[in-house]
Amino acid sequence: MSRLRYAEAVAAVLAAVSLVVLDAAIVNVALPAISRSLHVTPGQSVGVVTAYQLALITALLPCAALGESIGYRRVFMAGVAIFIGASVLCALSPSLPWLLAARFVQGLGGAAVMALGVALIRQVVPRERLGTAIGWNAMVVAFSAAAGPTLGAAVLSVSSWPWLFAMNLPIGLATMAACRLLPSSSGTRRPVDLVSAALNAGGFGCLVIGAEQLPSAPVMALALWISACALFAGLVRREASRGAPLIPLDLLRLQPLRVSVIASVCCFMGQAAALVSLPFYLRHALGREALETGLYMTPWPVAVMVTAPLAGRLSDQISGAWLCLTGGVLLAIGLALASIWPLHHDMTPLLPITLLCGVGFGLFQTPNNRNMYMSAPSERSGAAGGLQGTARLSGQTAGAVLMSTLFGVVSVDLAPRLGLGIGAGLALTAGLVSTLRR
Repeated sequence: MSRLRYAEAVAAVLAAVSLVVLDAAIVNVALPAISRSLHVTPGQSVGVVTAYQLALITALLPCAALGESIGYRRVFMAGVAIFIGASVLCALSPSLPWLLAARFVQGLGGAAVMALGVALIRQVVPRERLGTAIGWNAMVVAFSAAAGPTLGAAVLSVSSWPWLFAMNLPIGLATMAACRLLPSSSGTRRPVDLVSAALNAGGFGCLVIGAEQLPSAPVMALALWISACALFAGLVRREASRGAPLIPLDLLRLQPLRVSVIASVCCFMGQAAALVSLPFYLRHALGREALETGLYMTPWPVAVMVTAPLAGRLSDQISGAWLCLTGGVLLAIGLALASIWPLHHDMTPLLPITLLCGVGFGLFQTPNNRNMYMSAPSERSGAAGGLQGTARLSGQTAGAVLMSTLFGVVSVDLAPRLGLGIGAGLALTAGLVSTLRR
């Protein structure tokens, strides 16, 4: 494939990824409007976010397995099509149950995109440029996540919330046309075990719903988590002897990849704890307004956008383990400073602190993801993508649960600073764990 052709193929993948990430970020700012329009409580409206996340985490590994079976491009494009169709259903939703169902379907389409995006990139990009391409992917994700709230607020200032979903239609159709440039493959034709897929969905479903129930119904949350453990135990027992299991046990036996997965969970757990802590710290403890809070947090994603492509190029040339260690240490220093720095009288130091956090996260995440993919055989790139997405969502969910627990046991003024400190420890752990794969 010519250099121009593979650049176009990578652009098609990144366009689809940005569509999925941008939609997830946009919806958060629309929850108050959705609550008023559909006459539901704010707590009920949060289900719009939960339904999407639940579909993502339950479908990542099955979509990866299906992509390996019948071809990455076929499943990827089907995911984009499902996402577009579900977006139209979201825009037409007359009630909350309709919207929740449409968001769940939207998440299923998004899971195919997130699980197989880098696997497709790996097919078209030369090995010596893979780190650079993954860096561009990380930059697009960071930009979409950062731009989502601003874009959502701009749309809501001139129109109603259904237009947040309706605008996915023209963008998505253009993305579908671009995806025709992606390489086609027949796949392994290995069937996907539906029983294993059901066990996987049930296990992750119990984990996510249990996390949602923890603050209000801890006994039910515990019961759901016990059920999740039982379902996962059954899944591992069923899949352990297979050459290409749904949960990629074969890949987890590879020491470099296993280390990268553990490090990724730790890093995303620390990041999630920090991104939950910072708004509460700024709003409640420091008394800042919403707009000011957003501005002080903006350097983080901006720094990731700038750092990720650089980290990708560096990871093609030097040891990713040392890049991950450097990134983890910088992120840990930034979070520790945010936790202990006296900001009551002068907020200016928070800007370089959040900038440092973004630089650290960008330096860590891109080489860690590159190692995850390069440690897997080419024919198992889909499974590696599903594993990477599952590690990210598991870490983010665990970080949110951690903060929910902290808010339940200590004051709203103290919990954010504790969360930032714990996040620093998790980031440092992620960096140190990464050195074990050298």
